[in-house]
Amino acid sequence: MTPRQPISISLSKTAVSLLLLVASLLPVQGQTLKLFRLVPDSVPMMRGFQVSFDLFGFCQRQLSDYGQYEGAFRLNLHDQWFPIVEVGYGEAEHLNDEVTGLSYKTAAPYFRVGMDWNLLKQKHGPNRLYGGFRYAYTSYKVDLWRSNFPDPVWQWDTGFGVNSESCSQHWLEGVLGIDAKIAGPLHLGWSVRYRRRIVHNDGIIGKTWYVPGFGISGDTRLGGTFNVIVDI
Repeated sequence: MTPRQPISISLSKTAVSLLLLVASLLPVQGQTLKLFRLVPDSVPMMRGFQVSFDLFGFCQRQLSDYGQYEGAFRLNLHDQWFPIVEVGYGEAEHLNDEVTGLSYKTAAPYFRVGMDWNLLKQKHGPNRLYGGFRYAYTSYKVDLWRSNFPDPVWQWDTGFGVNSESCSQHWLEGVLGIDAKIAGPLHLGWSVRYRRRIVHNDGIIGKTWYVPGFGISGDTRLGGTFNVIVDI
């Protein structure tokens, strides 16, 4: 029968083995075995900010019955997170609709707040692909009228109008966009947006034709921007 080793001898052997393992990790000839080394990120958290202007809404207003003038301020946190505020002024003047004969006019400010995330693996490159969301709100007044026309039965002139009807709307937007560097601090950006209204008040009108910052009611929920961006 083989005699069992005392517990103290077994513990001593274990301790010696641990000491040998630690010694193998100590500096050898001026060099250290680098295991589990944490490499610090040298890029600071605050990377500046961007200001931008939407050319799409501006051109839309010049060429059609509605559009908006919109600018944005976006912080750059570690080239990865981008808190953003968008502020604009939407206008519409749609006269004598071909189908209904109605005329519609409104003009009001709006704002959006949200966050974008850089989706590229190389976060610190000059170009970005980002996704994000927005919460938006506007409060506006509407003029709606129809010119006098002969009643089909009694043949007298009839018409109606609503002046300065107070309306409001809250909505959400999902955003997917590209930010491309052109030269120096100048960038160009494109975004596609999916819009979903959550709370709205159309007053006595029933359904407003245009909502500042949102677009045409009942039209597609998709929208977009084309931005001139300056890194600061």
